[in-house]
Amino acid sequence: MRALPFLYLATILETTQVIPNNLHLLRPHSGLAGHNVEGIDCLSWRLAVETDNIRSWSTVPEDCESYVGNYMLGKQYREDCQVVADNAYTYAKNLTLGDDGLDIWVFDIDETTLSNLPYYAQPDVAFGAVAYNSTAFNEWEAKGIAPAVPANFDLYKKLVNLGFKIVFLTGRSETYRNITIENLKNVGYTTWEKLILKQTSESGTTALVYKSTERAQLEAEGYRIVGNMGDQWSDLFGTNVGNRTFKVPDPMYYIS
Repeated sequence: MRALPFLYLATILETTQVIPNNLHLLRPHSGLAGHNVEGIDCLSWRLAVETDNIRSWSTVPEDCESYVGNYMLGKQYREDCQVVADNAYTYAKNLTLGDDGLDIWVFDIDETTLSNLPYYAQPDVAFGAVAYNSTAFNEWEAKGIAPAVPANFDLYKKLVNLGFKIVFLTGRSETYRNITIENLKNVGYTTWEKLILKQTSESGTTALVYKSTERAQLEAEGYRIVGNMGDQWSDLFGTNVGNRTFKVPDPMYYIS
C-alpha cells in the first residue's frame, strides 16, 4: 500500500493536537493534482466517484491511497471546495427570501461542515484505503475536535448574514448530540435553526431514505429548502432535496 511520506503524517497528527480548528495548516507544502499508477488512473477514478458513475464502493483502491491523500491535503481539494462554495453563494445572494423566517439551507456535517481528515490521514486509516472501522471512527468522533471545512464555513457565515436559517442534517447518532454541538460551536458554527441527528431506531435506515424523510418533515413544518449541501450523493438524492443542491468533493468513502 502506498503511503504519504512519514513526515507529512507526523505533521498532521502533531498539528491536530495544537490547532484542531484549522484544517489546512495540516497540509503538506506540495500535493499532486493527479497521477497514474499501474493498472488504474486515480484521477479518472476520483472523477467517476464524484460524478456518481462508480457506486457502492467500500474502499479507496490501494494503489490510489497516496493520490487521494495528496489530493485531500493539497491545493486542489481546497480549490474544489471553494468553487462549490462560491457557486452556492452566487446562487444564494440573488434570491429574495420570505419575511417569515422559513427559508432554510441544509448542511450535512461530516466532510461538509466539519472535516474528519485528521482521522483519515492516520496510517491505519490511509485516506479510506483501509476498510472502515466503526469503533475507531466513533472514538475519533467522541473527541469532538474535528476542524471546519474552511470554504463551507465561510459560506455558512455568508448565508447567516443573508438571513437564511441553517439546518444541520447528519447521519451522526443522536448519542453524539452534545459532542457535535460543542464541536460545531468551538470552530465557529454558533447559530442554527435545527440540528437533526439519526435516532437509534433509524440505525438500519440508509442515509438516502433517512435524509429524505427528515427533509420531508421539514417541509411539512412549513420550511422551504432553498439550498442543500453535502459530500455524499445520498445527501442530495431522494425526495424533498430542495431548490438547489451542491456536492462537496469526498473521494475517501461512500455512503448509500
